[in-house]
Amino acid sequence: MKMVLPSSMRLKGHRCFNHLKRKGLRFHSQSMLLSVAKAKPALLQPQKKDQNSCICRCAVAISTKVSKRAVTRNKIRRIIHDHLRSKLEHSQKGAGHWALFILKPNSSQKKMSPLLDECDTLLTKAGFI
Repeated sequence: MKMVLPSSMRLKGHRCFNHLKRKGLRFHSQSMLLSVAKAKPALLQPQKKDQNSCICRCAVAISTKVSKRAVTRNKIRRIIHDHLRSKLEHSQKGAGHWALFILKPNSSQKKMSPLLDECDTLLTKAGFI
């Protein structure tokens, strides 16, 4: 059974997503978009504010244009979250930042290995690894 990002590394809430959309730097690849912004802990839910704010928090957004089936979208999301956890868990380069991965509609035709390679490429462009 694969583990997902611990709740301390996951990014949730529409305020956080709006902040990433407005203030984030964007990095593009063929199948993904990465938006990165400096963390703003005041936007987090009250129970999350007390936790360590020096870690990198990540979110993965997959629309129905990628796949109509929720099972497929959730499987892709879990695999990407697991990959991000393994890459960023012990890295201090992305500390204090938030990251949002948005999959483009053509990404459903790709296998997971090339998608994860693109994820690594975007993380390198953003300076996280």
